[in-house]
Amino acid sequence: MAQRPQHGLPVALTIAGSDSGGGAGIQADLLTFAAHGVFGTTAITCLTAQNPREVTGVEAVSPDFLLQQLDAVAVYFDLSVIKTGMLFNAELVDTVRAFAEERRDVPLVVDPVMVATSGAVLLEADAQAAMRRLIQLATVFTPNLDEAAVLLGWHPESPADMERAADELTASTGAAVLLKGGHLRGDDLVDLLAIPGGPRKAMRRERIHNINTHGSGCTLASAIAAELAKGPALEAAVEAALAYLEAAMRRPLEVAGEHFIAHGT
Repeated sequence: MAQRPQHGLPVALTIAGSDSGGGAGIQADLLTFAAHGVFGTTAITCLTAQNPREVTGVEAVSPDFLLQQLDAVAVYFDLSVIKTGMLFNAELVDTVRAFAEERRDVPLVVDPVMVATSGAVLLEADAQAAMRRLIQLATVFTPNLDEAAVLLGWHPESPADMERAADELTASTGAAVLLKGGHLRGDDLVDLLAIPGGPRKAMRRERIHNINTHGSGCTLASAIAAELAKGPALEAAVEAALAYLEAAMRRPLEVAGEHFIAHGT
């Protein structure tokens, strides 16, 4: 089928796992895209059996079927942005990297999903090198401090460590990084945006208590992707995405006795 000319809404492609609990992964990405006025398409890497407290099972698709999904979307839609989430193993990461390599003109947002908040492993250890190669193609990648520690070989423990880590990650990958500081203690959160060849920018916000943060990383990365799909420069896209996440966390949904991020705020 010939590719159709693009009209109307920008199109975002999320390549990630499915969360049966509905709060993260593909489900969070599609909700976030819709809230930003962006049409969401998907390529599912894994089915997961999970809820906001635990992951009890993961079934990965084959690399061939992932590629079939990617090609089916790309042959029909003119993609405005690509966002990745849980990729799970080296074969799937390499499949995504080859797909992105052929589309270097499309912004790529990489959320290097490695370990769930519950402790479940979401990226196999032998896929870490493949993830680093994928990140080198990224417009921006969005590690939390635990993921940064895997990529760096040491764990940032302070704001000063975060500055050093952001600089090292940018230098080693050639990609912009939004290093998320939510795992540090304290009521004030600082996320650092470092862009190759440019200064670091600290983005400060107040910690919001008594909310289940399951899916917050997926939501932030997909919000950045949605903003990039509409055209803003990277710094503006990141600032708008952080504002969206903060607003969503300040107006939580109450479900099953817990407060969850309100997608679509």
